[in-house]
Amino acid sequence: MKVEFDDFFKPVYVKDNFTKDDYEIVDAYINFAKSLSKLTYQSIYLIDYSKKSFLFVSDNPIFLCGNSPSEVQKKGYQHYLDNVPEEDLHLLKKINDVGFEFFENLSHTDKLTHSISYDFHLKQSNGKPLLINHKLKPILLDKSSNPWIALCVVSISSHANAGNIKFKSEDAGKQFEYDLETDRWVESPHVKLKPREKDILLFSAQGFTMEQIADKLYVSIDTIKFHKKQIFSKLKVKSITEATALAIELSLF
Repeated sequence: MKVEFDDFFKPVYVKDNFTKDDYEIVDAYINFAKSLSKLTYQSIYLIDYSKKSFLFVSDNPIFLCGNSPSEVQKKGYQHYLDNVPEEDLHLLKKINDVGFEFFENLSHTDKLTHSISYDFHLKQSNGKPLLINHKLKPILLDKSSNPWIALCVVSISSHANAGNIKFKSEDAGKQFEYDLETDRWVESPHVKLKPREKDILLFSAQGFTMEQIADKLYVSIDTIKFHKKQIFSKLKVKSITEATALAIELSLF
């Protein structure tokens, strides 16, 4: 069955009854998103579930697929239908359905502390699909605690395949993964890095060698090697490049 535009909004019950004053509050979030987009390499955009549209789209090319920010903003969810491969479109619909079902069972407070993360392919300007990671977090709810405005962050995925669906709350320190084979959410260990491990990842991301990092942290190279092994074990990766990408994706810094 073909995925349609309205399929993404069927699980959402927000009604368009917001006033001009309500949208003055939204303007502050749009300005925040614009400022945030200037400080990160990631793509930023805002969804308005009431109007079934995008309120803001940053100029990072990863999400644009060769279009301008204004063109993508005007298209809204049609942007997905035009640029996501058919197989991944069905995956996105599945994520949308199970994600809103999970969200619906949270308390009003928890709905504002949880975010969902998942991977799917997005065709780039050269026509080739790129596996991206997509994070979504509600930032405003309606009077019935339904998601109204959501902040989305898009970056290159550190995984090999689409999926990797996770719901997490930094406040509660909990993370749930959706198992596509069993069709259920499973609580998973919440990865935590020690301050020294975070330092090593940050210095590695800046291009410093192990010797230089050891000098900066006033420790031996063997100590740096030990911490790197711990990082690789926790994140289940094989290189510092993978570790850095995944740490950014999981917001571990």
